[in-house]
Amino acid sequence: MLPPTPRLPEARALIDMDRYFVVHAPRQTGKTTALRTLASDLTAGGDVAALVFSCERAKVARDDVGWGESMLLDSIRAAAKRSGWPDELLPPDPWPQATPGSRIDVALSEWCRRCPRRVVLLFDEIDALQGDSLISFLCQLRDGHNARPDGHPFPTSVILCGLRDVREYKTAVGADPGRCNPTSPFNIVTESLRLGDFTADQIGELYGQHAQATGQEFAKDAVDRVFELTQGQPWLVNALAHEITFKMKVTGVITAGRVDEAKERLIRARATHLDALVARLYEPRVERVIEPIVAGTWPGTDTSFDDDVSYVHDLGLIRGTRDLEIANPIYREVLLRVLGDRTERFVKADPRSFVLPDGRFDLVRLLQEFVVFWREHGEVLIQQEGYHEAACQIILMAFLHRLVNGGGHLDREYAAGTKRLDVLIRWPYPGPDGERLMQREAMELKVWRAGKDDPLPDGLAQLDGYLDRLSLTTGVLVIFDRRPEATPWKERGCFERATTPSGRQVTVLRG
Repeated sequence: MLPPTPRLPEARALIDMDRYFVVHAPRQTGKTTALRTLASDLTAGGDVAALVFSCERAKVARDDVGWGESMLLDSIRAAAKRSGWPDELLPPDPWPQATPGSRIDVALSEWCRRCPRRVVLLFDEIDALQGDSLISFLCQLRDGHNARPDGHPFPTSVILCGLRDVREYKTAVGADPGRCNPTSPFNIVTESLRLGDFTADQIGELYGQHAQATGQEFAKDAVDRVFELTQGQPWLVNALAHEITFKMKVTGVITAGRVDEAKERLIRARATHLDALVARLYEPRVERVIEPIVAGTWPGTDTSFDDDVSYVHDLGLIRGTRDLEIANPIYREVLLRVLGDRTERFVKADPRSFVLPDGRFDLVRLLQEFVVFWREHGEVLIQQEGYHEAACQIILMAFLHRLVNGGGHLDREYAAGTKRLDVLIRWPYPGPDGERLMQREAMELKVWRAGKDDPLPDGLAQLDGYLDRLSLTTGVLVIFDRRPEATPWKERGCFERATTPSGRQVTVLRG
């Protein structure tokens, strides 16, 4: 296990300054572990009684404020009893009587009055509180915080830990999320801490602990590949290692090839963590952000879109809030696979029929088969529910996945505003002496939209750049025509040859 302090370097300083603040990060990124270690370290110092506890039990209370307060206070007492603290540090038992809507304030104040140390509370899974229970809790927290200068005993520092940024909590208590109020404990926009993902060095350190414990090493190319695929997302980093060492039962040095195999197994199994992300894809707020990323179009510019971006970022689906990209290659692949599930059901071709006698992949035949598929099913499939702007990209990727992923690999690159989706097919095949060779085929997908010029010139230039990066001499440019005046469906799917700005001869498929 890695020490959590480097991932939350500012937390200790904020606690020392008696601040109330938020720690947020996507699910299964090590938030709870970090909080427990932080609380343990603070308490061990002798001046602080720091307690971490989960708010999850209070989820069912929703608008029942009194019930929500009771469950929160029960969770606090239970966590304190499990802590092994001496009696003088424990909260009152029973809690003092108070009117519903004020019980949190009264209870915490009485505890702080009795406790010989500074009380620091770490509310884990704060997202579980909903409705009136959340509003009442935040208001009581605000009132207790604001009364401290008048001698009101109250926790010296509070951490609210969950998925959401401070903007969501400020909105819940009726504050303007875009403004600062110096008397509010939620005046912490610049002090809302996001638990960071692992760096490449931290992944190496974590896997090094496995090597020390078992003698089994992760080769450097394996560590690098894990970082490339996960971008340090903690659950994925640990899940890949678990898949390799426990489920695949790999012996000896672990290589990058084993990492790729584990990645594919994780995606196929649709582990709980990945399923939780998938369940979000058709939420309207999520779709508004993800659709332009897949389609490569320019996203919305209104304020509500910015809020949606922050929400999707807090879920861990995207890397940042400015240049909109999917958080990591594994999520990028899972997302397109899920969105293409409906399309895959229509693909009846046998993947084995696309393997040439020498073991190479028959890309020409695949493109020809796609034309037949597109003419027959395209008009229906692009009307599928949701993600209409990205329908063409989703359909082609589903077709490729169905026919390539059994024996090869698909690497996808896409982001908002790029007006394209890049695809690399990697297909292993045996060389003349039995050595393992890799066939690589590059494709670029573009869409001709209503009122726009033919994207062919831009597409050829962009394909040129993609081929340069891959050191390939040729590729395929696919242009989908979404204009009302487009060629009738039964006539779509013509092939032509074109020359890129650098002089490469490439294939153009117009669909």
